[in-house]
Amino acid sequence: MEKHILKADERKRLDLFLSQKLDYTRSYLQKLIKEGCVTVNGQIVKPSHMLAEDDLIELRVKEPTKLSIPKEDKPLEIVYQDKYLAIVNKTAGVVVHPVGKQRENTLVNRLLFHLKDLSAIGGVIRPGIVHRLDKDTSGLLVVAKTNEAHLKLSELLKEHKIERNYIALLKGNLKDRKGVINLPIGRRNKNEIKMGISPSGRRAVTHYRVIEEIGPYTLVAVGLETGRTHQIRVHFAYLKHPVVGDYLYGGKMGTDVSLTRHFLHAYEISFFHPIINRKIMAYAMLPEELRNTLKELRDKWKKKK
Repeated sequence: MEKHILKADERKRLDLFLSQKLDYTRSYLQKLIKEGCVTVNGQIVKPSHMLAEDDLIELRVKEPTKLSIPKEDKPLEIVYQDKYLAIVNKTAGVVVHPVGKQRENTLVNRLLFHLKDLSAIGGVIRPGIVHRLDKDTSGLLVVAKTNEAHLKLSELLKEHKIERNYIALLKGNLKDRKGVINLPIGRRNKNEIKMGISPSGRRAVTHYRVIEEIGPYTLVAVGLETGRTHQIRVHFAYLKHPVVGDYLYGGKMGTDVSLTRHFLHAYEISFFHPIINRKIMAYAMLPEELRNTLKELRDKWKKKK
């Protein structure tokens, strides 16, 4: 067990103070505080506890549970990498990290095989994982190879300094050619996968512009200002224009579309590298299945004009 003893030198929230002093993310420290692994003057407190000067803080970090996450020699497209981070192109149908009883056929299994180093901040289950894509969403993800890169990439995400752009095919035709959807998102109930618009939810902002109307479908470019769970899918479903193929949010396919996944792809990511201070831009073209779907729809609806 790793142990840290610190003395407060100013009045500040406990979780914020620790995140500035130690090499852990604030969310991870909040988890430790809630689990009783942090005491202030010998007392268990909340993450929001306000420190006073000379308070004595003791932090105990448990050794991670030993789990067997196998390396898998399966295809992984690495779009960019250096010694600090990598950008990979995830295929649809692959979960980002192990969850529940699933220990195989995740992106993490492939990362462990293809990349020599991954940050340890995400723990055994999520090595290197800074952000996620849904299982049936394909496209670009940034992966941290060092703890320093992980912390700095997490800060960039929090400050909305990582630009993430997507292509989506929606059911129906949008009223406006471009717009901003600013609606808070929260879980519908504690044990449900499905998310929804909720006044008590977290701030969620999605920017979009129409690329093309194809009969009763609309191809859009989407930019994320925030990154809530299922954000793009929830926002467009709320507008009554769900992502095609997204059965969870009402995007059931018509007879003219045949897909094995929903039509959502993270095609572009860009940011200033937090360590080498260079602009990084990466692109991933639409997967063949999505390109073929667009061709079939264009051919069909062109004939009907």
